[in-house]
Amino acid sequence: MATLFNRKGSVILLGSTIGCTLLLSQAVAGGLYLNEFGTPSMGTAGAGAHAWANDASTSFHNAAGMTRLDGNHLMVTGGLLYASIEFDPAPNTPVPGNDGGQAGGPAPILGAFYVHSLSDDWKVGLNVISISAAIMDFDDNWTGRYLVQDVTLFTLTVNPSIAYRVNDWLSLGGGIGLLYGKFEEKIAAPTPFGFDGEVKIDGDDFKVGFNLNALFEISDATRFGLTYASQVEPTFEGDVTITPPSIQAGIDTAIVFPQLIRGSIYQELNEQWSLVGTIGWEEWSAFENINLSTARGSGVIPRNWDDTWHFSAGVHYKANDKWLLQCGAAYDTSPIDDPINRTPDMPIDEQIRLAAGFQYDWTEKINVGGAFTYAFYGDAEINNDLLVGDFKSNDLYFFALNISWKL
Repeated sequence: MATLFNRKGSVILLGSTIGCTLLLSQAVAGGLYLNEFGTPSMGTAGAGAHAWANDASTSFHNAAGMTRLDGNHLMVTGGLLYASIEFDPAPNTPVPGNDGGQAGGPAPILGAFYVHSLSDDWKVGLNVISISAAIMDFDDNWTGRYLVQDVTLFTLTVNPSIAYRVNDWLSLGGGIGLLYGKFEEKIAAPTPFGFDGEVKIDGDDFKVGFNLNALFEISDATRFGLTYASQVEPTFEGDVTITPPSIQAGIDTAIVFPQLIRGSIYQELNEQWSLVGTIGWEEWSAFENINLSTARGSGVIPRNWDDTWHFSAGVHYKANDKWLLQCGAAYDTSPIDDPINRTPDMPIDEQIRLAAGFQYDWTEKINVGGAFTYAFYGDAEINNDLLVGDFKSNDLYFFALNISWKL
């Protein structure tokens, strides 16, 4: 791997920054795999999402659940993600500078979900999800500027799916995921002239994955849902510009986004109360390295991540014929044990979520709802050659509304 700059004996690898930025883009879009896209299951922090199968959003959570819907169904969601991200540098952090200020900000969230009945047993579905934002925007002179200054991204995912009811208790489904992502990033870079230069990165990629689903209806009151999503390995291609001197070159990098399995339960206790829960596993140990290639050479950036586990539980309360109230909590283990492997453009640690929501039957064919989720992404301690410290604020706030029609 060709080196670009040196400072105080530390080698600055452009590849490490690019790789982490690309991973952040996917993590927010779907890796460490967000659930907060305004669907009704957002009200239980995702608990039971793969087993509830009560509306068109099941085309996203578990395609097999589409067999529970009669007729054609459409849901539209919209909301806002706000990230509060503030770094607290340690006194011994190597590079002088400020703490970066409030690096987070707002991001719109949009989604559309549709289920079409071909027959009682065959259903097809389609969902579209998008998120765009300035995910990170640190002060230009902050102490971690040689790792990241700001990141902007846009993602669009289209997921067609199909489901078939095998018998009274088993339905199977599956689909393909078409993902397009585009990102831009700016990083400071030390120069031999005693002042900082600037590295700008611009890249995009299109990738295809698949998912397999099953729904087990044990009784009218008990359902189990199971979903599997395949591993994908996008190769992002774009340009990198370095000033000064004015240099522009093509770049591509391949990153593994691992397979995952999630299972959910929906259990009615009586006409008013139901319990929901989800357990999941994500194979982040497959994310061992970032493979990077430029006109100046190629190399491997070690990441050394661990598999993660997801646990969530929630409650549905049917207040009357029109109102459904929800609440839930979720916990995800950290993929990073050693703070030397963590970088500020992806401050991922253990995650804790608290959520509440509602659904209201406006008419026989129209339902409206909303949900709020608070997510804590841990202290995310960093201890490497360029940055030492942790995050005093590493919080995400989600608010979204949904409206659905039975067509």
